Amino acid sequence: MLTKPKLIQRRAQPYVAIRTKVPIPFGALLPRMWSEVHAWLLGRGLTAAGAPFIRYLTTDMETRLDIEVGFPLAAAVTGDGRISAGFLPAGRYAVLEYTGPHEGDGVFKANVAMMEWAMEKDIVWQTSTKDKVEWWGARMEIYLTDPASEPDPNKWQTELAFLVA
Repeated sequence: MLTKPKLIQRRAQPYVAIRTKVPIPFGALLPRMWSEVHAWLLGRGLTAAGAPFIRYLTTDMETRLDIEVGFPLAAAVTGDGRISAGFLPAGRYAVLEYTGPHEGDGVFKANVAMMEWAMEKDIVWQTSTKDKVEWWGARMEIYLTDPASEPDPNKWQTELAFLVA
């Protein structure tokens, strides 16, 4: 199930993440990375200020994707080692919510729906091109439901949030 996309304003959000390049499919790699970031936070007496996310930096489906896998924070910190820290940019975001399993084509269809909606509404994403590769200002999947708390994947909620130019 998908909600209708809408535009909302967001403030800059501090976060920590592991930045990496992954092949498609990459879902099996995510739990280990979120666990590593979570352990890093706990080791510093910190807690996440929201749900885990994937931030797509590039989306060239023919090659490896540049992504960040992490958590939002209430306050800025300094990263170290594999953990980087930064701010998700403030601005106007197009958001929609998908309810259903992470596996299969549900999240993919949600991304397609977001792109089609943007084309219909003449919405342009905040992107740039470097070395013939498109880089996103912020294109995120935010995993609102913890599978450990909700065992039914048909009830899992994922928010898509794309920064608008």
